[in-house]
Amino acid sequence: MARIPAVEHSFAACPLPPSPDPSATASTAAGAVDADVAGAVLRTARALLVERVTQASEIDASFAGELAGRVADFTLDGGKRMRPRLLWWGMRACGAADAGATAAALRLGVALELIQTCALIHDDVMDRSRLRRGKPAVHIGLAARAGLSPDSERGSAFGTSAAVLAGDLALAWADDTVAETALPAPVRRRIGAIWRSLRTEMVAGQYLDLHGQATGGSSAARAIRTACLKSALYSVERPLAIGAALADADEHTTAALRSAGRCAGIAFQLRDDLLGVFGDPARTGKPSGDDIREGKPTYLLAAARERAEAAGDEGALAVLGHAVGNADVTERDLADVRGVFEATGARAHVERKAERLRDHAVRRLAEAVDLDAHGGRQLLGLLRTVSGDPSGFGPATPDAPGGHHSPAAAGVLSVAEGGHVR
Repeated sequence: MARIPAVEHSFAACPLPPSPDPSATASTAAGAVDADVAGAVLRTARALLVERVTQASEIDASFAGELAGRVADFTLDGGKRMRPRLLWWGMRACGAADAGATAAALRLGVALELIQTCALIHDDVMDRSRLRRGKPAVHIGLAARAGLSPDSERGSAFGTSAAVLAGDLALAWADDTVAETALPAPVRRRIGAIWRSLRTEMVAGQYLDLHGQATGGSSAARAIRTACLKSALYSVERPLAIGAALADADEHTTAALRSAGRCAGIAFQLRDDLLGVFGDPARTGKPSGDDIREGKPTYLLAAARERAEAAGDEGALAVLGHAVGNADVTERDLADVRGVFEATGARAHVERKAERLRDHAVRRLAEAVDLDAHGGRQLLGLLRTVSGDPSGFGPATPDAPGGHHSPAAAGVLSVAEGGHVR
């Protein structure tokens, strides 16, 4: 078997927390994962990805070192493991703690991380983003690794095409991981249906986002639909549903969990829209105003337009028409846009809507699980973090397509579990 030069990938050397004692009982093993869900998912991911890259090296050493190894690195290096955490605490809040469910939850958590890798790599290509998690985006790194300038026509074409393949590989690995996870037949059928929906919804949400950006307009209803598909379903509701399926939760519990997740996920996206315009870059980790420059069809923007049109406010519409989708907008232009969001009442409206969704998420969660039990408390804290701080500018933002997370967020989420900051 051809060996991959060590310089080509670094994931095999990643320092990881110690594994739980293999002699522990099933409930104790689940309890060990409780203490550090991210660490347990990372250990599982490393073992799985070493196997995947080894298999790739049997096909071709350069493919393994230059592409497969990069997919593994990207998956292991960065991110807050938000989706696996939601899956895990959804399962635990529903009462599951046996060894089979624990092992399956960790593997399915890795599958969620891999499909997120696919989404982020492709998203950076579509948005022409040069950085992700403070490092060169995958398409930039692949071009440079091939000795090409990412800014040249040849280098850009190669990097873009290779990154599409990298995302495809991550998706294939995600599907393989789900297919190879040991599950009872009824649970496999439930999770298979959820997984198929998740993949399609993720693509649909990204398409609606692209379409709205390209056409330069989106209604408030369409913006909410996009947020639901791109953030709420894919990032929150479906992971919770997988956790409920692993615990063999009943229909009522599952429906209430899904509703809680959907409300929390939409609330997150609305808060993220506000942060994209009004947030402090030092806290959010991304430049303020990029959504305006890129013409993102956010609910905030749609609400401002609809309110300005209803009021016949031609001045406000002119400000939005000039700035939205204009890569050359000035700081003064952005200040004018913020003024429109304030004057039309769009900002206050979005803040109130996010608060109502957060409160509804908590109510629906209380209908699904015991919030006084350990799993229920942890899931409640996680959903509140996803939904956002009541002030509207909390530090936690899931690592989502089109967004770059704040380093502070990882600490908030990990402390809730008694784990480590990553």
